[in-house]
Amino acid sequence: MTMPHHALEILLTRPLDPAELRDAARVLPLAASHDATRLMALVHAKTSHQATRRLRHRLRALLPIDVITTHYPDADRKVLLNVAFPTAAHAVLKAAARRAHQSPERFVELALHRALAQHADQETDRLDRAVRELLAHTTPAYLLAAVGHALTRLPERPTP
Repeated sequence: MTMPHHALEILLTRPLDPAELRDAARVLPLAASHDATRLMALVHAKTSHQATRRLRHRLRALLPIDVITTHYPDADRKVLLNVAFPTAAHAVLKAAARRAHQSPERFVELALHRALAQHADQETDRLDRAVRELLAHTTPAYLLAAVGHALTRLPERPTP
């Protein structure tokens, strides 16, 4: 049986200089983003958990790794995050998880879900307010036509 490859994305705490990238690529083939703050790698492992641990172990001394994540969702439509917290932060996290009667992993997972849900709610509210403001100055038909026109053009970066 052959071991699968796992596509992993590495988010860095700072951009790499060319020498750092070259040294890390000698250990494991890497593809870098245009600004050298994100890398992609393929890692042989039975599971995505093993792949992220293997990647962190092989590159931790060479790269300022912030987060490693699976690039594609698994069968449950989840993306694995591998975060190495500083010792003090990990202790605080473990204590909070213990108080909540959860594993640290589950505690972080639920906190991320809550934060993403809150962000989605805030974005929905923001868009609702913006649409209501636009409708105060035009008709729904004109607004819909303008939105349709805007959507047919090449997308631009959204402004926060």
